[in-house]
Amino acid sequence: MTLDRPEQLLAALLAEAALGYPAWLLRRVGHPVTWVGRLIAAMDQCWNRERYRLSGGIAAMLVLLAVGGGTGWMIEHLMVSGWAGGWVWTLAIILLATTGLAQRSLWSHVSAVAAPLGRGDAEGARTALSLVVGRDTAALDEAGIAAAGIETLAESFCDGIVAPAFWFALLGLPGLLAFKFISTADSMIGHRDARYELFGKASARMDDAMNWVPARLSGVLICLAGCGGWQVMARDAGRHLSPNAGWPESAMAGALGVTLGGGACYDGEWIARQPLGDGPRPCAADLRRALRVFLVAGGLLWLGVGVLAWLR
Repeated sequence: MTLDRPEQLLAALLAEAALGYPAWLLRRVGHPVTWVGRLIAAMDQCWNRERYRLSGGIAAMLVLLAVGGGTGWMIEHLMVSGWAGGWVWTLAIILLATTGLAQRSLWSHVSAVAAPLGRGDAEGARTALSLVVGRDTAALDEAGIAAAGIETLAESFCDGIVAPAFWFALLGLPGLLAFKFISTADSMIGHRDARYELFGKASARMDDAMNWVPARLSGVLICLAGCGGWQVMARDAGRHLSPNAGWPESAMAGALGVTLGGGACYDGEWIARQPLGDGPRPCAADLRRALRVFLVAGGLLWLGVGVLAWLR
């Protein structure tokens, strides 16, 4: 049994949404992202030297692309060669692709914020939120918690779902794994501080480039799912500090009719950010509405991949 790439992607999307990453497997061997994290940490320790931070960071980015893309190519090459049977490698590709997708985990983590917030348990919501966002959560009120949850949901819809799906559709498993390696590096070392400003620059810029198309596609899917938000997305996407995150976040703000963005505190430092959208600040009900938009947008992605598979 062999499947074309769009069919493999659709199978991976459906399997990951239904099963996620098994908890027993996570306990036993961890997640592939944690393995990548160890590689990045090792390169950080060895190559992030004061005199060579920029060149070391470029080398680290190239290693990540080579290891991620090379691993994916090797697995796909084995499938094409038919060693151990084509169906074995087709299944291996689908299962490996599920590890690069985050539909179920994203839904679970944001739902874990929405549930206590809807009950008026702000402390419980802050605790759940602290597991999925980088900003400081201790002083956030209901609007701040809801906004942070919605922004994370929208941005991660791109980073954790649409972008890996896009690169799998374009380049297969090598594309998906290369993207996940770079995305993980961006989250670990793509910071603008004394240690990582230069060392993480190459990975951060590569992450920006690889997310450019998926971010805009994510915004379109969110606007379609929310039956609106086009004008806000077109107007406000460029206000975000990130060249890509503003597209899904402003689309979600427009679809919900709320204002997201604004300043936030990260590791005790206040970061000024422009607002996205019009209307009031979000509340607990808006976070639940955002989850529904997320589900519909994900369904539209499945539909698009299904149509592509049918056309092939």
